[in-house]
Amino acid sequence: MMTAKPLIEVQDLVKYYPVQGGIIPHTVAEVQAVDGVSFTVYEGETLGLVGESGCGKTTVGRTMLRLETPTGGEVRFEGANIFDLKGPALKALRREMQIVFQDPFASLDPRLPIGESIGEGLAIHGMGNGRERYERVIEALSRVGLERYHATRYPHEFSGGQRQRIGIARALVMNPRFIVLDEPVSALDVSIQAEVLNILKDLQRNMGLTYLFVAHNLAVVEHISDRVAVMYLGKIVEVTTRAALFRKPLHPYTQALLSAIPMPDPTLKRDRVILKGDVPSPLNPPKGCRFHPRCPIAEERCSVEEPALRELESGHQVACHFAERFL
Repeated sequence: MMTAKPLIEVQDLVKYYPVQGGIIPHTVAEVQAVDGVSFTVYEGETLGLVGESGCGKTTVGRTMLRLETPTGGEVRFEGANIFDLKGPALKALRREMQIVFQDPFASLDPRLPIGESIGEGLAIHGMGNGRERYERVIEALSRVGLERYHATRYPHEFSGGQRQRIGIARALVMNPRFIVLDEPVSALDVSIQAEVLNILKDLQRNMGLTYLFVAHNLAVVEHISDRVAVMYLGKIVEVTTRAALFRKPLHPYTQALLSAIPMPDPTLKRDRVILKGDVPSPLNPPKGCRFHPRCPIAEERCSVEEPALRELESGHQVACHFAERFL
């Protein structure tokens, strides 16, 4: 997959949220949700973006699609910086990049039949006449395992798994090339999770799609991703292939995450890495390495010098001063 052509290149992406205070409201602080994130998504691959809740992974996906206004950095889609696009050029890009939200019920209009919700994007972009749009909606429903008659039903008439399929169909109907999947299975039963993941893999194979798969469940990420990027408190700390990450993680935070995955065989034991303390606030992140207050191998250098994301092995990048210890 590393030999494929880059589709999206994220360079030093920053997203801060101002905190208002005072008698006369003014900005008194900033939540550093995403702080200097860089990575590449290659054509046809699935890049998993993982980390604890609040680490900024969903904000990365939303900012990449300009659903959030960036504070700084660049996101290049086939070489063009999407933050520079305006008017018709930006509207055309919207067709190429879509998102599947974590909560499909909240993202669907309860007053509209789901066929109209799915076809709304087609109407906004003026794609086809009414009949042609309807047929594209039916085709999208068929791709995710739903029937033609479902198009006239309302969101409350579907199960959680069916609603998530509807969310996927709404993204597919635009015939995009890139989809951000924002924890698309986290609210579903395990058996339904497997069905939705298999649908996503089949769609990728049949339609040549590229995914950014945002999740906190590493077992799910292992099943669907080609490469994995690990986030902690607004920073990328490790990027590598799925196989390399699960075989030999080189960052202490990644090691702790992997040690928490339940073993399917109860007779096998895994060495648990218990992190001390709580995740620091993004309002006032630690100096130096942001992970150092909880890191089992931290030294004085870690509290003053921020580690760069550097390549230790081919295709394996790590932001840790002492990652060589784990080679």
